[in-house]
Amino acid sequence: MTSSREQIGELLAARGYIAEEQIVMSIYLAQLLQKPLLIEGPAGVGKTEIAKVMATAMETDLIRLQCYEGLDAAHALYEWNYQRQLLQIKLEEQSGKTLAEKEQGIFSEDFLLKRPLLQAITHHQAPVLLIDEVDRADEEFESFLLEVLSDWQITIPEIGTIKATHVPQVILTSNRVRELSEALRRRCLYLYIDYPDFAKELEIVQRKVPAANEQLAREICVFMQEVRKMRLEKVPGVAETLDWATALTEMHFDHLEPALIESTLGVVLKDWKDMRQAQDSLQELWDRVGVQAKIG
Repeated sequence: MTSSREQIGELLAARGYIAEEQIVMSIYLAQLLQKPLLIEGPAGVGKTEIAKVMATAMETDLIRLQCYEGLDAAHALYEWNYQRQLLQIKLEEQSGKTLAEKEQGIFSEDFLLKRPLLQAITHHQAPVLLIDEVDRADEEFESFLLEVLSDWQITIPEIGTIKATHVPQVILTSNRVRELSEALRRRCLYLYIDYPDFAKELEIVQRKVPAANEQLAREICVFMQEVRKMRLEKVPGVAETLDWATALTEMHFDHLEPALIESTLGVVLKDWKDMRQAQDSLQELWDRVGVQAKIG
């Protein structure tokens, strides 16, 4: 089921996602052309949310493969449930079955643990397959992934070849921890999502944290804009902005002040060097917040 651009825009808005036309068009084209969509950008800017919206738009399930260093085909595709197999072997010790019959029994789908890629291939309808942070997996896994995306079939030695009857809609996300191969990039449509500007970030806060005081929301967004200009190890994303706005609103604060910023910096910054740098520049940051919040 391919949704119209208008429907996709409405679904994004309904989830509080402020999307430019480029984002809406990318989702629409990925559905229309049935091609994987590679979304790159900093952490915390809403890349994963797009997969959730697409699953809603297609009225299907979202299957997620979280990538990490050392991820291999077995953990992405399938594993045998060895404990159940051993138990079955014990139960059939006196059954009189031949060795071949016993092997055929325990190496069947009943004893197969389906991991995300196999789940997506065997799903009863075309799901949305989210391959999250693909840049964290190594190049060997990336090559394997390319093969799966090209053929949409896998071979299990004990069972045979399983081919997808419904090809999944694929979303890949990357934080650019490492450069992805040209082969993978050519296979996909491409979308880059950057940090939002002040106006967009303020709108996001007002939609996601409607209870936030207007002055507080403006000051938080100005502060986040200024912090991102610093040379940080881990630049905070929109997720941190929303966490901070929610926390301060729950504590009934209606504006920022230096002491409050310093005591709650751990919501925004997640690296001790970044914390130290922000604390050392706190007065300068605060001065800019005071000016920009009034202008913005």
